[in-house]
Amino acid sequence: MIKPSTFSIVALDPATGELGVATQSKFLAVGSVVPWARAKVGAIATQSWANTSYGPKGLDLLEQGLSPQEVLDRLLEEDPDREFRQVGIVDFQGRSATFTGSECFPWAGGRNGPYYACQGNILVSEDTVIAMEQTFNETGGELADRLIAALQAGQKAGGDSRGQQSAALLVVKDKGGYGGFNDIYIDLRVDDHSSPIDELARLLRLHKLYFPRENEELLEIDDNILSEISSALSSLGYLEDSNQDKESIMKAFEKFAMKENLEERLREDNKIYRIVLDFLAEKASNR
Repeated sequence: MIKPSTFSIVALDPATGELGVATQSKFLAVGSVVPWARAKVGAIATQSWANTSYGPKGLDLLEQGLSPQEVLDRLLEEDPDREFRQVGIVDFQGRSATFTGSECFPWAGGRNGPYYACQGNILVSEDTVIAMEQTFNETGGELADRLIAALQAGQKAGGDSRGQQSAALLVVKDKGGYGGFNDIYIDLRVDDHSSPIDELARLLRLHKLYFPRENEELLEIDDNILSEISSALSSLGYLEDSNQDKESIMKAFEKFAMKENLEERLREDNKIYRIVLDFLAEKASNR
């Protein structure tokens, strides 16, 4: 049996409909085992002596209309090794449940409430899940930010008693994937790292750069902004000089964006995202 002894949080953002799981473990590639989520259905973390069938089976049961507690009861009833399992579930209505079997290595346990469930095993102490719960409930911003903050708080409070190795973040929402073709909004994994949660936070910052979000700051490309873009592109070698017409400058900017994987950031309304302008300026200054 697979034993990703770890801590995790599953959660729903009722305002956006995003469902997510964040997890950390002294275990290689925890993201390949623990997190499961389905847009408009629910999210599940399966850990300890993990039964990975709990993920797809549990999501199917949620989709059929069972509550998280009913799903847990059904999964555990069918599993002779249930006392070795640890599971957290939240559904699209915000109902939650968590379970820790009696054979999970201490400290092991969980806490849950509306829109979230936190759980962990082989932890330094209960303080880890208490810190995760408190931080998640008190932190604002996007669901992904709140989940990462919860992991960071759990680690600061003690975390996995064996140390750190891997971490993962999975967030789904309806048509939230690349180009809107699937529901996988964020799927980031740190498989082997001395500080996996910090590395996961860095990857999330990159994700925010590459992919647009709602209510981001946009700037009209007036003469001043155009001059900034032109100067930076010239410094980076995309323009022979900064004294070019607007069409040439924006064609050069498009080449820059495509090279930097910022194609999702290109617009046709004479506006630029503040985060992209800042990234362009940073690249030019570091040249």
